Formats: sequence, C-alpha cells, structure tokens
Amino acid sequence: MKIYAIDGRELMEISEVVPERNAVLLRGRIFGSMPVTAKVTPGEMRAALKLLSTRKVVCLVSLLFRRTWSPH
Repeated sequence: MKIYAIDGRELMEISEVVPERNAVLLRGRIFGSMPVTAKVTPGEMRAALKLLSTRKVVCLVSLLFRRTWSPH
C-alpha cells in the first residue's frame, strides 16, 4: 500500500502489517528509501476511530470498488 501527498509524491509504502502483543506494526519505506517500522497502539487506534463518521466509513469502503487512480 502506498500513501501519497496531495501533490502526488509518494510519502510511504507499507509492505507489511504485523500484529504484536499490544500494538500493530506497519513496516515499509518512507520516501521510497528509508526503512521504517511504525507502531499503532490501542489508544491511538481508538483516537483514529473517533475521527470517523458514518459518511467517512462509507467513503472508505467505497474506495475498495473504485478504479485505481495514479498520481503520475
């Protein structure tokens, strides 16, 4: 999975999601070269869920069925 900036530049490529004892690890590369492992804790996951509304959840699910957009 790749995450892009608004101008189309690649910010991060997530290559692996690993469940850990009390967190989820996201492994990948930032800016295409620097390896990174990010950790999402239960508290941060709850904070992320508070950002979602029903409308936003519907939008996220609908993304699964849309054509892939290429920023290039």
